[in-house]
Amino acid sequence: MAEPLFLTDLVLAFVLAVTGGLLGRRAGRGQAQAVSQRREVRRRPLILYVTTGVVAARLAVAVLLLATSGWQLVGHRFLLGLPVVVLPLAWALVRPTAIAAHTTAMGAWLSFYFLYVPPGPQDLPIAVGASSLVLATTIGISLLLGDRRARGGRLARLPWLSGVASVVTAAALGSLFLVSESESMDWGGGPERAGHSVHSMGHQHGAEAAAMRSVDELTGPREGTPDARFTLTAAHSTVRLSSGRKIDALTFNGTSPGPELQVRQGKLVEVTLINKDVAEGVTLHWHGVDVPNAEDGVPGVTQNPVRPGERHVYRFVPDRTGTYWYHTHRDSDRTVERGLFGALIVEDGQQGVQQTVFTHLWPGGTDQIGAFGTADTVERRAIRAGRPVVLRLINSSKEPHRVLLGGTPFRVTAHDGNPIGEPGRLKPGTDLFLAAGGRYDVAFTMPDDTVTLRLDTSEIPNKAGLAFSPDGRAAPAELHPGKLFDRLPYGEQTGPKPEGGPYQRTFDLVLDNGFGFTGGSFTFTDTINGRLSPAVPTLMVHEGDRVRIRITARGIIDHPMHLHGHRVRVISRNGEAVTGSPWWTDTLNVAPGESYELDFTADNPGVWMDHCHNFEHAESGMIMHLAYDDVTTPYHGPAH
Repeated sequence: MAEPLFLTDLVLAFVLAVTGGLLGRRAGRGQAQAVSQRREVRRRPLILYVTTGVVAARLAVAVLLLATSGWQLVGHRFLLGLPVVVLPLAWALVRPTAIAAHTTAMGAWLSFYFLYVPPGPQDLPIAVGASSLVLATTIGISLLLGDRRARGGRLARLPWLSGVASVVTAAALGSLFLVSESESMDWGGGPERAGHSVHSMGHQHGAEAAAMRSVDELTGPREGTPDARFTLTAAHSTVRLSSGRKIDALTFNGTSPGPELQVRQGKLVEVTLINKDVAEGVTLHWHGVDVPNAEDGVPGVTQNPVRPGERHVYRFVPDRTGTYWYHTHRDSDRTVERGLFGALIVEDGQQGVQQTVFTHLWPGGTDQIGAFGTADTVERRAIRAGRPVVLRLINSSKEPHRVLLGGTPFRVTAHDGNPIGEPGRLKPGTDLFLAAGGRYDVAFTMPDDTVTLRLDTSEIPNKAGLAFSPDGRAAPAELHPGKLFDRLPYGEQTGPKPEGGPYQRTFDLVLDNGFGFTGGSFTFTDTINGRLSPAVPTLMVHEGDRVRIRITARGIIDHPMHLHGHRVRVISRNGEAVTGSPWWTDTLNVAPGESYELDFTADNPGVWMDHCHNFEHAESGMIMHLAYDDVTTPYHGPAH
C-alpha cells in the first residue's frame, strides 16, 4: 500500500514544483505591470487553481499514508512538504497578490526539494528552520521588489531574483544532509558514550587508550588442531550454466557456488583463503555466523583485502547450528554476483534428503540470468516417495526473490539458521519471500507426485526450475504467485523466553531515497537517516548493553539490512507484535512503508558493519557501523 503512495507523492511533488513555478512566473509578470500601472495584481489565474488541486491531492496522499503507515513514515511530509506551500497558497487564494504567488511558488519548490533530498530525523529541526528562513527571505525580497517608491519600479521587473536567492539558501542548508562529512553524533541519549566515526577511533590517549582493545586482538582460537580444515582458492574461471551459457566468473576452487563447507557446532574451524589472481582483492565473510571480530572478513574494518598471491587464515568456533553462507566482502556488488560465494552448513540434525539451493542472478550483459545455483533451466531429481526432504534456500543475489513451491504441503523449519518452534503445515502454493542474503529451511515428505520449485518469473524472467519426483523424469509444474508466507504469527514459543528488561541503548533508523553525492557523482541514491557513508553516525554500545532499534523504510525500494556479528530479534512489524515462534534474523528485508522494532544484546565486542545487503546500495553509501566503546581498528578503507 505504501509504495504506490510514495511514488504518487514523488510525482505530485514534481508537478507541484512545475505549477508553482509557473504561478510565480505569472505573478512576476503581473507585478511588473502592476508597478507600472500603480495597482496590485488581484485576478486569480487558472494556474492558481491547478496548483491548489495538486496540493489537495498531496494532502490526500499524506493522510492515506498517515492512516496506513503511521507518523514515522509521513511526518516529514507534513512538517516540511505541506505547510510551506499550503499556508502561502491559502494567502494567494484569499488575496491573490504577487507576494503571495511568489511565496507559494517558493513553497512548492521547497516541498519538492525536501522530498527529493529528505533529511533524517536528527536533521528535521534544521530543515524546518531552513524552510522558515527561505520563506521569510522570499517574502522579504518580494516586498522589496514590490516597493516602487524605494526602487523606482526597476527591480520589480526581476522577480526571478527571489527564486534564485531562495533556491541558493535552500541548497546551502539542505545539502548538509547528504554531503556532510561531520563526526558522528550520539543517538542513544547518553553523553557519557557519544558516537564516534569509525575512522576517528584509535586516536584515544592516556588512560582511555590503555583500556582500548584492537580488532586484531579479537580473534578466534589461535592454538589447537582444527576439527575441520578447508582451503579456498579464489581465481578467475568460466562457469557453465545448465543452458550451456558461459559466465566470465570468479570462483572458489574452480566452482561457483564454491565448495559446501559442513562443520559441527562447538568445533574449531580453520579456513585458508588464497587469492590466485583476483585483482580486486578477496576476503571471506561468514554470513550469519557470529564469529570473533577479527574473523569477520570486512576489508577496511577487520582486515586488509587479500591481494593476488597472498593468503589469510580464518579460525572460529560456530556456536549455533543452521544454514549459513560465505562470500567475499571486497567489491561485493560485482565479485559476489560473478561467483565468489558458497554454503556453510553447521550440522543441525535435520534428517532425510538434503539439498542446498542458491537463488542467484548471474551477470548476462544487459540482462541478469535467474538460476538455482548454476541451473538456469529445468533440472530433475529422483527422490523416493515417503522420504523426508530438506531444502536449504539461500539468496546470494542483491535483490529479494519470491520462491514458489508447489505439489506438497511443507513446513519452514528454520529462518536465517534459527530453528522455528512448532512450525505449522503450509498449503501448497504458499510463496516464500527470500531477502537478499536471507535463508529458509523448508521440509516436506516426498509425495507420489511431482514437487516443483521455481523463481517468480513475473519479477525475474527466467526458466529455472527444480522438479522432484519418485522416478526423476517428471516435468515441473507451471506455478503462479500465491499467498505469501508471513513469519510474524508462524510457529509457537518453545523453550525459555527471550531476555527481557530495560534497554541501555535505543536507536531510530530511517531508510530513504534522495539525491546526493556518491562515488564522485550526484545521483538518486539510498540513505540512512538522510546520510551516506562515511557520514552515517556509528551506533556506539558497551559490552552487555541491551539494544533496541526501530528501523523504518519511507523510500520506494526494499532494503535487506544485515548486522554483522549479532543476530537480532524482531519484536514487531508496523506496531503488530510477533505472536509465533521468536523471530531471530541476521538479514531483515525492510520494504517500503514497513517499520520494525528490533532488539539484541551487545555480546560480541568489535567494530561491525551494519549495511544494506543489496550490494549496489551498500556501495553507494548505505553503510553504518556498530562499535563497542572500548574497541579500535587499525584498518581504514572502503569495505566494498
